[in-house]
Amino acid sequence: MLSCEDIRALVLEARDDLTHLRRKLHQNPESAFEEVNTAALIRTELTRLGIAFEAGFAGGTGTVAHIPGGANTNAKAIALRADIDALPMPDESNTAWRSQIAGRAHACGHDGHTVMLLGAACVLAHISKKFPLPNPVTFVFQPAEETGMGAERMIQDGALDGSRIGPAVKRVYGLHAWPSLDVGCVASRAGPMLASAYAFEVTINGRGGHAAWPHLAADPIMVAAAIVQALQTIVSREIDPLDAAVVTITAIHGGDAFNVIPPTVSMRGTTRALKNSVRDHVNARVTQICESVAASLGASATVQFLPGTPATNNCPETFARFERVAKIALGNDKVQPLHNPVMGGEDFSHYGEVASACFFALGQKRPNEHFPPLHHPAFDFNDDSITTGVEMFCHLALDNA
Repeated sequence: MLSCEDIRALVLEARDDLTHLRRKLHQNPESAFEEVNTAALIRTELTRLGIAFEAGFAGGTGTVAHIPGGANTNAKAIALRADIDALPMPDESNTAWRSQIAGRAHACGHDGHTVMLLGAACVLAHISKKFPLPNPVTFVFQPAEETGMGAERMIQDGALDGSRIGPAVKRVYGLHAWPSLDVGCVASRAGPMLASAYAFEVTINGRGGHAAWPHLAADPIMVAAAIVQALQTIVSREIDPLDAAVVTITAIHGGDAFNVIPPTVSMRGTTRALKNSVRDHVNARVTQICESVAASLGASATVQFLPGTPATNNCPETFARFERVAKIALGNDKVQPLHNPVMGGEDFSHYGEVASACFFALGQKRPNEHFPPLHHPAFDFNDDSITTGVEMFCHLALDNA
């Protein structure tokens, strides 16, 4: 099998083409379940590389490719996953390749994730023509991560169970651009790495009226204010301080005149937690507090939780494999500890519920540089990190220890 230096040389050969492809994707972002052109580009590249794939996952834009490996025909596969969708937001990056699609931006780095997985497919396909791969390798190109709905639909459509292409998957790896980490470095941790993420919508129905006679109305704006305050007591007074949880109201809409009390106010928010028990308690209490506070003030509230994602938990054994492989591939100094989990969410968590999984961070920041955070309109994936991501994907796929 090839050495680290041999694999790095193959990755460097592909670097310029991958950079060009990444910038092309950045110019043409598509949001959740609308990634038609992105999926077409992925499939064109896979066809050019001679890699077998199945299309049509998760409503049509998901793709799963596969390279066989090993003499053991019963061997399970190593899966590598990339999310392919963009965000519904403007692109304010000052680059020649900024988004050409109004209101769409790759402000979370998924253009880079997609290209690194294609790069790994390219290198591993090249290697497989000379040596049998020690493991079958499955490449998962997933839509709609930003909505938290893509991974579950990929799984339901057979992305990991071997029913569509390749054998069933035994381990799955994914990565994410990480603006606070130096470029060339990776980081992860065993156990919880990212929080569960659930969105909710609240509709407050009061009784409208003239702003000069509030006693004749049931003011839903006042009710909304009381609910926002009361929701904060869930974390501050009901959750053990050693457990992490977040309840955040992110939008309030109601009324459009200075002298009219509106009949209805709508709110949106999100909950985050690292433990399932905490998640369940927080979500239940959001509903109870909204309903009871509204009722106590002469109004009513309905709460709807949207489909969410569980916490991303890294399998300790698979994390240990990641850490060992990363130190061999990149060097000890390039593998940084991730001491604490973060409260962002990732639907990669669904894969960890059906296979041993490890998610890891990929550095973006140059030394002494301020790098825009994820979901910032000026965020642009750092092309200098492409080779690190491709190398990691390749080494994880080839690891047979």
